[in-house]
Amino acid sequence: MKSFLNISLSVALTGSFLTIGTNATAGNPERAGQAGATQLLINPYARSAGWANSNTARCRGLESQYNNVAGLAFTRKTELMFMRSSWLVGSGININAFGFSQKIGETGALALGITSINAGRIERTTEEQPEGGLGTFTPRFTNIALSYAKGFSDNIYGGITVRVISEGIDNVKAQGVSLDAGIQYHTGKYDQIHLGVGLKNVGPKMQYKGDGLSVQSTVNNAYGNSYLLTQNSKSAAFDLPALLNLGAAYDFYLLRDTTGRLKTHRITVAGNFTSNSFTKDNFLVGVEYGWKDIIMLRGGMTMEKGIFKGEGNRTTAFTGPTCGATVEIPFGEKKSTFGIDYSYRFTNPFGGVHSFGARINL
Repeated sequence: MKSFLNISLSVALTGSFLTIGTNATAGNPERAGQAGATQLLINPYARSAGWANSNTARCRGLESQYNNVAGLAFTRKTELMFMRSSWLVGSGININAFGFSQKIGETGALALGITSINAGRIERTTEEQPEGGLGTFTPRFTNIALSYAKGFSDNIYGGITVRVISEGIDNVKAQGVSLDAGIQYHTGKYDQIHLGVGLKNVGPKMQYKGDGLSVQSTVNNAYGNSYLLTQNSKSAAFDLPALLNLGAAYDFYLLRDTTGRLKTHRITVAGNFTSNSFTKDNFLVGVEYGWKDIIMLRGGMTMEKGIFKGEGNRTTAFTGPTCGATVEIPFGEKKSTFGIDYSYRFTNPFGGVHSFGARINL
């Protein structure tokens, strides 16, 4: 029965890849700017960013909250992680991400992740004082994600994330909720074949509200009297940047032992297609080399229409290449590990995106 379910899911996933891949277009660039909460498209995690977010099918642990939450089911026991990114170096934007995950039962895992974006200080201006001199304000963006994932068999894993979104300044804010869902399928004699599907950022529209949308003006009545009137403006509601990830990966083991494979040296090749609702679709490819899962080196490439045709055609600051590395050192009798992650994403303009952080697996 289990074998039948595994084969059925494999066929269903393959059919999804072929169907969506056949119907794929160049996304919806004409709708760019119509969605809000675009910070949901920012990956704060160094490992997956290092190979261009191409590991939808093979992401593992707490970091799976971004690409494909199904990978959270691979949490061994307890995982703690902190990440910091210097976003578009020179812009003054910093991103902090913190989270922890805990194994629940034999096959389940629960996780909490918090991402905070600080956009720096901006000069406060008004119509009366367009040159400033009124101090500064700081836009802030915060996402809090609660996730649950479970292994339904030795091959099938699924998960779901509920995310609370908050963004704004001191007197204008918008809040909302989004939903992510994902599934992974792993098969092959050595579990070297990986398929994954992830649906992200699905939720109701958001809208800005607050005192900052009100304006006081002087009104004259028919009797020649004047008085102050506060006018409240209503902002338009906006959609969330929903997207669909379809990924596949394959592990190559370079040496053989008595079992037929020696996992000391591993090379994983991964690919991902991202169907965006409000921007161009992305094709992502990446490769990772792992030595005993202690030292890992990775690189990737993000491709979309016009990205290699110069600044006049490119509609993103990212130019395509990414790279990264991980050192994960085991310690203790329970084979716990402590890891350091780093990644770099190339951009033009600005000085790229540096992401680094630490994690502990207990």
